[in-house]
Amino acid sequence: MSELVQRASQQLTELVRGELRLAQAEMKEKGKRYGKGGGLFGGAGVVGFLMLQALVATVIAALAVPLPVWAAALIVTVVLGVIAAVMALSGKKQVDRAAPPMPEQTIENVKADVAEIKGSAHR
Repeated sequence: MSELVQRASQQLTELVRGELRLAQAEMKEKGKRYGKGGGLFGGAGVVGFLMLQALVATVIAALAVPLPVWAAALIVTVVLGVIAAVMALSGKKQVDRAAPPMPEQTIENVKADVAEIKGSAHR
């Protein structure tokens, strides 16, 4: 009987350690996704700021020079706007894929383990 209790205790310890390693790996992966998403949002902010600068240059060029110069500046502004939009959408997708910030798989495994232990205890 004492050997069974000792073996069960050892198995439970190994199980808990395994679940902790899984939780650590899962949280590390989610952290990477939040980092990528944040970096893309930051990049979108920089490109958006450049877009505003280009828009100002477009307005100045439109007032000072004939159509072809401001049309070229407007094209640059639109291209920067598209780049900012793509970066923002990519950043949002990364953040959405990381949410919620908890180790869901590990939680489910622990619940299953607890249910299994309770079931074994009642036998």
